[in-house]
Amino acid sequence: MASLTFLGAAQEVTGSCYLLETLDGVKVLLECGMRQGRREADNGNRAPFPFDPASIDAVVISHAHLDHSGLLPRLAAEGFKGPIFATEATCELLELMLLDSAHIQEKDAEWENRWRNRIGKPSIKPLYTQADTERALKLRRPISLGSTVAVARGVRVTFHNAGHILGSSIVEVQFHDQVQPRRLVFSGDLGNTCSPLMRAPSPLSRADVVMLESTYGDRDHRDSNDTLEELAAILDQAHRDGGNVLIPSFAVGRTQDLLYYLGRFYQEGRLPQQAVFLDSPMAARANGIYLRHSNEFDDRDREYIRGTGTTRLEEWLPVLRVTRSADESMAINRIKSGAVIIAGSGMCTGGRIVHHFKHNLWRPECHVVFPGFQARGTLGRNIVDGASAVRVFHQRIAVKAQIHTLGGFSAHAGQSQLLDWVAHFAHRPALYLIHGEREKMEALQGAIRERLDWDAEIPKPGERIEI
Repeated sequence: MASLTFLGAAQEVTGSCYLLETLDGVKVLLECGMRQGRREADNGNRAPFPFDPASIDAVVISHAHLDHSGLLPRLAAEGFKGPIFATEATCELLELMLLDSAHIQEKDAEWENRWRNRIGKPSIKPLYTQADTERALKLRRPISLGSTVAVARGVRVTFHNAGHILGSSIVEVQFHDQVQPRRLVFSGDLGNTCSPLMRAPSPLSRADVVMLESTYGDRDHRDSNDTLEELAAILDQAHRDGGNVLIPSFAVGRTQDLLYYLGRFYQEGRLPQQAVFLDSPMAARANGIYLRHSNEFDDRDREYIRGTGTTRLEEWLPVLRVTRSADESMAINRIKSGAVIIAGSGMCTGGRIVHHFKHNLWRPECHVVFPGFQARGTLGRNIVDGASAVRVFHQRIAVKAQIHTLGGFSAHAGQSQLLDWVAHFAHRPALYLIHGEREKMEALQGAIRERLDWDAEIPKPGERIEI
């Protein structure tokens, strides 16, 4: 029989990676994601691959977020030479995100080696380089949503809309087990049906094996309209308090959602702030990719924008200021009130948002809005969990700003949405829960058993099953 090995995002949220091996000896890697969070995550990213990269026939990527794609350059550097299949928009976003990641890897290694050299410790190498990334990017094979393509001998893949970020896909894999055709469906990250811009995930009904993400397997998101009103109230309160609003945000997906919502507030006369800073060169470039693929946007949101008479982002949100250089970013910190500052990284593991924390986190009149999931071990999670002080650039910074979490802005499906999507499958295929913390998985497992009379399995990291 064919086999499936759960190499990453098994009882954890990051590092998505699964190995499909057919009876013919073909090896297809579903995802090659980076682990994010604690120092153990970096160690995991540097650990040897549990397979020979040169032996992999093809890689299939559901979407461009680094926890699903971030180790592709390392894979290529260590011998992988096969094709990397993804949707057209994902292929564009991969170039943006992986080159940025490589730049960060090189800079982080350079910074760390300075103090290592001072104390006589051996230097470290970056996880991968921009040259490694360019090597990986040459292997991309863009595929249209809805089309079916042979990715390796005896293995065909169809990409269906996942509604998570631009280009995100549900991956349907068809292969043969002896003489019988088999169908594996990998959910990727399923989108929140209430998210702006993206269409709802495509329902599928046929599969022999289903891999279902469970990021928010334990709960539903707050109603999106209630969340919007909460954000509006936070902006009003920050205006009255005389502080800034800091929003850590992923450059791809979350940032575009926020710009859509802030633009709506502006168009409705409900944005009190005098300036919105997008302090993320990568997010600015991602905006361009989103606009080029606007045909993938939800029809209702496109109609709303068209109804305002705006055709460009500058008209939709005129108070938007995009900062590209480091000097422009640093200049923002001279502004003590009246600004909304959107910057990465989304989980505050680095990037420009950390610099803004240094200047604003200790100020009681400021507000910090977390619009998405914060993984264990990240700076964002520490703040959300109520830390009274955190370390920022080796300095202890008091957390005095007002902290807000907005679950309704999540780009991930909530529990009921996950149940609705998986309920479409006929004949109860084998179901495995992935991409979630253990307690979230157990909650979803219980809900599936109770509401759908269906037993889902929770695979262990590294577990290999026959399918």
